[in-house]
Amino acid sequence: MTETATNELDDSFHVFDTTLRDGAQREGINLTVADKLAIARHLDDFGVGFIEGGWPGANPRDTEFFARAGAEIDFRNAQLVAFGATRRAGAKASEDPQVQALLASGAPVITLVAKSHDRHVELALRTTLDENLEMVRDTVSHLREQGRRVFVDCEHFFDGYRANPDYAKAVVRAASDAGADVVVLCDTNGGMLPAQIHAVVATVLADTGARLGIHAQDDTGCAVANTLAAVDAGATHVQCTANGYGERVGNANLFPVVAALELKYGKKVLPDGRLRETTRISHAIAEVVNLTPSTHQPYVGVSAFAHKAGLHASAIKVDPDLYQHIDPELVGNTMRMLVSDMAGRASIELKGKELGIDLGGDRELVGRVVERVKERELRGYTYEAADASFEILLRGEVEGRPLKYFDVESWRAIVEDRPDGTHANEATVKLWAKKERIVATAEGNGPVNALDRALRVALEKIYPQLAALELVDYKVRILEGKHGTSSTTRVLISTSDGSGEWSTVGVADNVIAASWQALEDAYTYGLLRAGVAAP
Repeated sequence: MTETATNELDDSFHVFDTTLRDGAQREGINLTVADKLAIARHLDDFGVGFIEGGWPGANPRDTEFFARAGAEIDFRNAQLVAFGATRRAGAKASEDPQVQALLASGAPVITLVAKSHDRHVELALRTTLDENLEMVRDTVSHLREQGRRVFVDCEHFFDGYRANPDYAKAVVRAASDAGADVVVLCDTNGGMLPAQIHAVVATVLADTGARLGIHAQDDTGCAVANTLAAVDAGATHVQCTANGYGERVGNANLFPVVAALELKYGKKVLPDGRLRETTRISHAIAEVVNLTPSTHQPYVGVSAFAHKAGLHASAIKVDPDLYQHIDPELVGNTMRMLVSDMAGRASIELKGKELGIDLGGDRELVGRVVERVKERELRGYTYEAADASFEILLRGEVEGRPLKYFDVESWRAIVEDRPDGTHANEATVKLWAKKERIVATAEGNGPVNALDRALRVALEKIYPQLAALELVDYKVRILEGKHGTSSTTRVLISTSDGSGEWSTVGVADNVIAASWQALEDAYTYGLLRAGVAAP
């Protein structure tokens, strides 16, 4: 890694990201060139040392990416890496079109994939073991002569080592002796376990003296652990993907690997201050690839530092470290208290503090809130997924009266089945707001949408702040399936005002009534969030 003004890291340890190449092989991810450029910017901002951009010459998209990345991105921390294969059997590296495309990409670093499993050499490449070694030597030497830094990925290394350890190590020696800076041992099938990885890496390091890296797939759920086991054994180059994206079940996840290296191992692998960007970068890349961020992902998930049990909350109130392995702010995350029927006094007090509501040590008030939450959750409400509804409940208890911006006289929703097979949905809302009686009617593409529009029509003239609100998600769950269509129904609604998002809950014996409760809370919280004083 070349030192720059913004990156004072030396070359002793590499964080190598392959989201744009290996990560893009995940089912459901289809990256445009613009997507790849955006992700590359995020990764460089995070501070990884190397970004593998793809295989130039293999497809037009990757070729275009390298052409544009060099011109459009001012890399401050990372070096761009082109990926390709060793030359064809029986050819010369200097004349191989694929090798020429790697050089034409302009990337200062090139990663070559090489066969290290004897069966793959003979069955996939259809060449001899000696010729494969020569393909590695010739390609690495040629690229080095052209001024490129070279890493070699030994594909299927651990399976190959198990079948023929002498040959697998011969490939490592051939790459290293020809000038490869790092030889990466790949668990391509993802079937290895940490103890196996540690033993093989330690042995290969001792027997070859080459600088080693690790590339772990996650098929046993051990990719992060396998990566760290390789580091324990002496590897100084880790290959990962953002959020663990990759083929089949994915690759070693960049964010927990980096967090572990910095916070558990004490290795400085990112520029100063970048670790605090971990959560933001993880979520930003998830947005680009159009996949919902995993709520339970280590370090960066919204549930990573969320506490539900009353016993945990009691301890956290004394010292957060009692139930947290790190301070979540170190990785840009936050601690959250979840309110549910498991909540105790400490949970309510901590949640109130999180919401900026001073409970003043009022044990009677806190006890009342605890009982109210447990009673309502028994009826089907869920407050851990509906913070906004809980805050409305809590403020009502603190102030001694419900938080109200309007009083509903009645509402109704009508669904009309027309002869032509279409449906008409109409809702009427009658309410009082600021001493004014309002009747509003609206149509929608469903009864809940019609109610939402009617409520908006009724209130927007009095509360213009509601114009910014948008319903962004709507979930229905039947709580007692044995009763069929007469079962209790829970509705969760997510609403946004453009700068934030909140969730509200409603429970009733039918979906429309439950939806109305959640809508009322959504509008009430939107006005509270906008700073409107309740009458």
